[in-house]
Amino acid sequence: MKQRSLLANSILLGFISCFSVASWAADIVSINGMHQNGREVVQIELNEPIDFDPVAFLVQSPARISLDFPGVGVVAGRKHIDVNQGNLRSINAVEAGDRSRVVLSLREIGSYQIHKSGNMVTVQLGDAPSVRHSTEAVKSSSLSRAAAIEKIDFRRGMNGVGRVLLDLPNDSVGVDVRQEGKRIILEIPNVSLSDGFKNYLDVADFGTPVKYIRPKQTNKSTVVEIEVEGEWSQSSYQVGNQYVLEVHKVISDPGKLTPGVGFSGEKLSLNFQNVDIRSLLSVIADFTNFNIVVADSVNGSLTLRLQDVPWDQALDVILNSKELGYEKNGNVLWVAPKDELNERRQKDHEARLALEKLEPLRTQSFQLNYARAEKIAEQLTQTQDQGSQGSQSGRFLTERGSAIAEPRTNQLFVTDTPSKLEEVVKLIADWDIPVRQVLIEARIVQANDSFGRNLGVRLGMSDQRAERGGDGGYHLGGGNRAVFGGTYGNVLVGSGAANGTTAAGQFFDLGANAIGSTSAASFALSVFNSAANRFLNLEISALESTGEGRVISSPRVVTSDQVKAYIEQGTELPYSTSSPSGGTTVEFRKAVLSLEVTPQITPEGNVILKLLVKKDNLSAHGQGAIDTRRVNTEVLVENGGTVVIGGIFELDETVLENKVPFLGDLPIAGNLFKRKERSASKSELLVFITPKIVTKQNSMRQ
Repeated sequence: MKQRSLLANSILLGFISCFSVASWAADIVSINGMHQNGREVVQIELNEPIDFDPVAFLVQSPARISLDFPGVGVVAGRKHIDVNQGNLRSINAVEAGDRSRVVLSLREIGSYQIHKSGNMVTVQLGDAPSVRHSTEAVKSSSLSRAAAIEKIDFRRGMNGVGRVLLDLPNDSVGVDVRQEGKRIILEIPNVSLSDGFKNYLDVADFGTPVKYIRPKQTNKSTVVEIEVEGEWSQSSYQVGNQYVLEVHKVISDPGKLTPGVGFSGEKLSLNFQNVDIRSLLSVIADFTNFNIVVADSVNGSLTLRLQDVPWDQALDVILNSKELGYEKNGNVLWVAPKDELNERRQKDHEARLALEKLEPLRTQSFQLNYARAEKIAEQLTQTQDQGSQGSQSGRFLTERGSAIAEPRTNQLFVTDTPSKLEEVVKLIADWDIPVRQVLIEARIVQANDSFGRNLGVRLGMSDQRAERGGDGGYHLGGGNRAVFGGTYGNVLVGSGAANGTTAAGQFFDLGANAIGSTSAASFALSVFNSAANRFLNLEISALESTGEGRVISSPRVVTSDQVKAYIEQGTELPYSTSSPSGGTTVEFRKAVLSLEVTPQITPEGNVILKLLVKKDNLSAHGQGAIDTRRVNTEVLVENGGTVVIGGIFELDETVLENKVPFLGDLPIAGNLFKRKERSASKSELLVFITPKIVTKQNSMRQ
């Protein structure tokens, strides 16, 4: 950590050398540090009384209290005392310009009281959270008890900042701020609350971390409870009699080196009443080690109270209160009114344009290795219309500058001022770099699984008794007989009406069907009598088939970053179409395996892919029909990682049963009068994508 006190003293010594002949209204003759009644006390003795209070402010880190004595010198120009008692480390007194500063170096931040009596100024250190000046204790107390909070208001600032505004009775009233869980408590001692501001404020619709504001009156003070939500941070400041509490929404930004809400400086506390703004800026300069140059037109005084705020926010509050701004050049800040700054910027811009018109032109050639010279020339000379006034901007070269591209050698010739050519050199160095490439590999897996089972029965009979001279059929009594057959003709043969023919009938044919080109296996059984003239025939057929298949297609392609690539493989199928004249024409339709991809490499090394994957097959229906499967999507994949971008699963199950009515429904025996067919087919398609950023090492391996 920088030793700020030593740096501040060295800066002040520089001022002493410039104002060594200054005449002082009074001088600090002695400084003593002691321990009284359990507290550290610092006594500052002057050679004569002063009619003003020293300007005091508290610095958070490193912990110290500074007192400024305008128009007061230090005997011998500088004093340093090592105390090392309690919370007090040391005391430094130095002359700086038209004032002297006494710095109390502390071990940790604490409260303090300042007493002035004649030519003696006493600083008493303590543990109380508030800072009080005893010379105005009676006056402030009487004013606070008689006065009240005049106004409580809420405003929404930029970037969702919630601003709670309190109009205090006067600028000497202090506000104690503390946090209790998800609430911020503002306590104003010895101040009452007007009746018009005792109701709570619902500010949840403003879109800030602040949700409710509940003011209430206690016996000795006014308390304002502020309820907040989410991740937030707070800062507060007081300008004049207006106290402002700002509640910021904390947003994590990985692109920022320091997270926060816009102010990241070291925190400090300031407490001034009617202090000259130049002296206040000098305090900021001492704390930050910046060199601050103040314009002559900056003047005025300011009453300010800031508690634990970043120094850059404190500077912003101070400048905005007086309509001031600043320009930074290295470690030098130039502070001036905003109008004066704008006028100076305008004059600098006009002077720069005038210098460009007078500066001689030069021509320089650039040999490009990777970028196209035509594209670079277009970027350097293109202009863009802005608004309805016809103004143009976006041209990198000056109005007199030009760029010529030579496509045969890929050279670029630029003519412009020397200063602009230096910028062109830096710009081309950033543009003329090799474009990174990506290898995209797709793996399309198509798996098929099929199963089929067929069961069937054929049943029939034959009667040869009529052919052999006997009586056909079966005796029913009374000279009647019955013949069974599968058809009407079989019955005639069995009865003898068609002599010379064997009565061979098939009752039904429910045999198992073939699966594909494979016929079913069968088993036959024939039952006959001892005379071998009557037969009962039974045939059982069955067939079962299973099939598995897998097709893996793996197209791959290499392309540059943000450049579309396309690869395909397949056939073109002819088909006939009718023309308006009545004739036929032959056209072709593609059935291809294709991969279309546009990669984009992210800064962290991942790859965004815009994909179109197609897998076409010739349909079984013929006539130019095509079974199409495609995936169109956009995904983010890590370098070298694999992701499944899509899949299709199909399941086709079929159960078919043919049977003889009634007989086929019989238990067990009904299986002899039916045919069963069962088939199932499963098909699954998965698409895998693997991108790999091509580097010099892996490109050499490939």
